[in-house]
Amino acid sequence: MLELVRTIVDQLVDDPSNVDINVDDVNYTITILVDKSEIGRVIGKQGRIAKAIRSIVRSAGMKHNVKYNVEIDERKI
Repeated sequence: MLELVRTIVDQLVDDPSNVDINVDDVNYTITILVDKSEIGRVIGKQGRIAKAIRSIVRSAGMKHNVKYNVEIDERKI
């Protein structure tokens, strides 16, 4: 699941090295930490891109009977 999210998010931002993705397999949570200057690209207008990322992750999780939650936060330096 990490590779899927990494592939999507890296294509959205200018500098992929400023993105951290954490996967919690206990709570089935994926946290995407993005710099303040790039967070708008990952969320998109009216949250459309974030909604699409969540849909893709949930669909991929259905293959393993797992429902993942995706959280997008600002990266603290």
